[in-house]
Amino acid sequence: MTHLLDINLAAVDWARAQFALTAIYHWLFVPLTLGLAVVMGIMETQFYRTGQDFWKQSAKFWQRLFGINFAMGVATGLILEFEFGTNWSNYSYLVGDVFGAPLAIEGIVAFFMESTFVAVMFFGWNKVSRGFHLASTWLTGLGATISAWWILVANSWMQHPVGQAFNPDTMRNEMTSFADVALSPVAVDKFVHTVLSAWVLGAVFVVGVSSWYLLKQRHLEFARKSLRTGAIFGLVSSALIMLSGHHSAYTVAQTQPMKLAAMEALYKGGTDQPLTIIAGINPFSQPDFEATDEPPMKLAVPYALSFLATNDVNGYVPGIRDILDGYTKADGTAEPSLEEKIARGRTAINAMAEYRRLKGSVKSDGNEPSLLALQTTIRENMPYFGYGYVKDRSQVVPFIPVCFYAFRVMVGGGCLFVLLFALVLFFLCKKDITQARWLLWGAFCCIPVAYIVSEAGWLVAEFGRQPWTIQDMLPTWVGVSQLGASTVMVTFFLFLALFTTLLAVEINIMCKAIKKGPEL
Repeated sequence: MTHLLDINLAAVDWARAQFALTAIYHWLFVPLTLGLAVVMGIMETQFYRTGQDFWKQSAKFWQRLFGINFAMGVATGLILEFEFGTNWSNYSYLVGDVFGAPLAIEGIVAFFMESTFVAVMFFGWNKVSRGFHLASTWLTGLGATISAWWILVANSWMQHPVGQAFNPDTMRNEMTSFADVALSPVAVDKFVHTVLSAWVLGAVFVVGVSSWYLLKQRHLEFARKSLRTGAIFGLVSSALIMLSGHHSAYTVAQTQPMKLAAMEALYKGGTDQPLTIIAGINPFSQPDFEATDEPPMKLAVPYALSFLATNDVNGYVPGIRDILDGYTKADGTAEPSLEEKIARGRTAINAMAEYRRLKGSVKSDGNEPSLLALQTTIRENMPYFGYGYVKDRSQVVPFIPVCFYAFRVMVGGGCLFVLLFALVLFFLCKKDITQARWLLWGAFCCIPVAYIVSEAGWLVAEFGRQPWTIQDMLPTWVGVSQLGASTVMVTFFLFLALFTTLLAVEINIMCKAIKKGPEL
């Protein structure tokens, strides 16, 4: 593994940029797919219950928008998975036995499931029974959600690697418990929170499009009923996401304390920690967390961070410097300092190199005791393997401004949407909502805001775990393929042009479909 230290850092930067580009574009399509899947299911359920053609045409309209978005999501998603092999081959070699399993299940089971039933949903009207068609619509949405589950299991394993062990004979991490990988608390929390956020985005989209129809005085009955459906769906999803958000914060505090500290710009931790509302963080440069205890102009809610992180208002939350220097956890165990982790990581790397040398020796028959001792050394120090490639403290601290502000965009946007859904329902029940044009315009303008908020959530998740491709096990600069920077740079711009074109095409097709409206 020592050859992995000789990495072209420019290639690492371009590989990261290309993967981030693909992931960001892909995530523009996925949330709307998951959100509209529920909305179109609700609409068709109403048709099944009442037999009214109004609900059938309403379901067809939202299904049409779902289909346009679904196609674009598939195109970008396939490219994203191929990049693990092209740009991150060292990563794929080391952990492909673990990481590949959920992605294989996603492709074989979930993707084929949604692909099968989506055909019945679009082309089965008047060809299959109403009950079978309704089932196909819901199963299409379920397939998309199951697909998200397995992808998020893979992503969560990178954030919290469990259910695996390193095999020094193959130089690969091998799965020891599929259940631990598939059902880890990080995977469960990430799935619930991500799907709920997608439902909120879908609800905002439905409310925004319906508001546009009311502003234009078109399809008024359809707009009102879709507006009500979207607002109720959004308000319920928002309430659930608040609960999942608290549990996610607790899980992050237990498994990725550095991510939480970066999200909060918490340089020096302690007990009774407040939750920062806003602070004077320079958005363009990494703060000097070694020299100050907290950022300037800090406005915070007393005790709230301790409660989120520990379920105790007086709980201890470590800051960035505490994590770097080493601290004592709530259960009494000691977390080593960064210097200790680096030493143990290098011990693991050197032991692996020696193990390979002895295994490859011509006279290896007498090496069994040494090999067993090296196996023990590797096993004991493998949890800190990735730190063996770290050179200084700054490398293991995520870029604080992105984590800090993206988290506040995510939370602030979520609060805005709660207010939006509540106001829409209030005006629908108590007043004539067409007179509240300010609210309708606000709902329409919230559509792009919802995408910004959704992307902010992913920025928190992915920037917050840097510099790790796999938490504590593999830094990004070690997982990259042995490619020239120019090669990755060229494909970056090719993908940028391709994805931008796809996005422009999708927006154009979606706008035309919305302008045409439902066939009522």
